[in-house]
Amino acid sequence: MDLDQLIKKVAEEIKEKKEVVAFTGAGISVESGIPAFRGSQGLWEKYDPEQYAHILTFLNEPAKVWKMLKEMFSIALKAKPNIAHIVLAEMEKKHYLKAVITQNVDGLHQEAGNQKVIELHGNGRFLVCISCYSKFLFVEEYLNIEPYPVCEICKGPLKPDVVFFGESLPEKALSSAYELAESCKIFLIIGTSGLVYPAAQIPYYAKSKGATVVEINLGGTPYTYKITDYFLKGKAGEILAKLSDYLF
Repeated sequence: MDLDQLIKKVAEEIKEKKEVVAFTGAGISVESGIPAFRGSQGLWEKYDPEQYAHILTFLNEPAKVWKMLKEMFSIALKAKPNIAHIVLAEMEKKHYLKAVITQNVDGLHQEAGNQKVIELHGNGRFLVCISCYSKFLFVEEYLNIEPYPVCEICKGPLKPDVVFFGESLPEKALSSAYELAESCKIFLIIGTSGLVYPAAQIPYYAKSKGATVVEINLGGTPYTYKITDYFLKGKAGEILAKLSDYLF
């Protein structure tokens, strides 16, 4: 069966079963101009995550971490949803999609129009004070503050409201993700390596509860060879655009 036939078959199954949950990673936002963390052009090739993205480093050397953050968010704050985000939002409007579970922190699913988004790693469009926990909208002006932005209330260092290495995932988000994985009929994996735990465990749970697993990725992942029922190889935007032709 060629790719187009596979996409058509997936669309037919979605129409029949509905109850889709999408699980997204960095790959869905690459087409919006946000580099993936892994791979030859990934952020971790330039910045060692154990140093630059660990909460202990932030607590001890916020200026060092903000060097990476300024580079990352100078791109992320300007990014706009691409066709993949837009199709998922349309799937929700058409009542095919129950929710998006995302490992991304770019807020692009909400900007595209998705109403139910479970953010496992937080949302980088906000800053939170590590001293008094006040929250602020992350605007570009913060990127120009040296050595790093501080809280307007207590002058403590501000940190993007995202999960750093060494921090736990938000309990409520994780619980909601597992509830969705348990109840969905189709679990749609998009643009994730399947290597970042504990988030990476969720698709396995969905499969164990009887969901059909559809994977959209540029290449194989641990999911591909263990739980994936339909592997749609390619860019998220291109695959989802074709899927939408059969769905809408």
